[in-house]
Amino acid sequence: MKPCARKNLGDAERSHAEPRRTELNRTRPGSARGFVLSVVSIVFRGKRSGQAALLALAVLPAATQAQKQPDTVFLEDLTWVEVRDLIGAGKTSVIIGTAGTEQKGPHMAIGEHKFVLEHTTDKIARALGNALVAPIITYVPEGSWETREGHMSKAGTITLPNDRFMVLLEHTARSLKAGGFKDIIFIGDSGGNQNGMRDLATKLNTEWRGSGYRAHFIGDYYTKSSTDARKYITDQLKIPAADIGNHAGMVDTSELMYVNPNHVRLNKRAPGGGSADSGVSGDPTKATAELGKIIVEIKINNALAQIRASLAAREGGTK
Repeated sequence: MKPCARKNLGDAERSHAEPRRTELNRTRPGSARGFVLSVVSIVFRGKRSGQAALLALAVLPAATQAQKQPDTVFLEDLTWVEVRDLIGAGKTSVIIGTAGTEQKGPHMAIGEHKFVLEHTTDKIARALGNALVAPIITYVPEGSWETREGHMSKAGTITLPNDRFMVLLEHTARSLKAGGFKDIIFIGDSGGNQNGMRDLATKLNTEWRGSGYRAHFIGDYYTKSSTDARKYITDQLKIPAADIGNHAGMVDTSELMYVNPNHVRLNKRAPGGGSADSGVSGDPTKATAELGKIIVEIKINNALAQIRASLAAREGGTK
């Protein structure tokens, strides 16, 4: 495959992958909310008669009752009754995503990992068909606030010691189990949280053995995908590893340009971030939304393969 040609980030490129919340906030044609707004607009367009006002008030209750449950896999977008009913209908798996809140150079918002996870966990849950997604945990191990090294030397990075991180994960997993979920799936989009998720899954599975509940650490989403993405870039695009970098370089920037381009400052991109203290490794100017799509799909596919294998092993009684 030839290297992806760079281009200015316009409407076509922005349409690749919109942030997940955008669709929920829109007024859909023919929706109850749209109907109400149409009636109300008539009232306030000069036709302020008593009949028009009464009509607007009359349709509000009926329109509200006509609203449908949103097409979403995210717990925070659902009522507790809707969650309960979805579990009863077979959605007994839940994804707990973890994402570092960390510096991403001068050109990316510090929520990059969260924005990527919002996209990937949505796709993963829908592909599985039996899963929902818990609110993403954005407090993970990033180093020490005392020594202020690495990411912690940059404003805005938030760290949580690994033992506290594991406690947070554990309480989250136990809460979801109490609510009726049987398979708790841990996925992390950043490196510092991988060991904590793995160790907690081992702990919970030791305790839950034979109970019908299981925790699944999906390390391939991050570790295997990182290797696969770098191999694709070096083998297919013929770009040297030094240009790829290890943080806020081609990979991270391409992903965010694809899933949420509004959070990339294109004019701030520079090789190596433009300075030794930029927090950037690699050359983000070589990032493209097209490459981001490929990398994100690698993550989704690797995660789905490992989740399905883990679920099958559980059902088969081999774990």
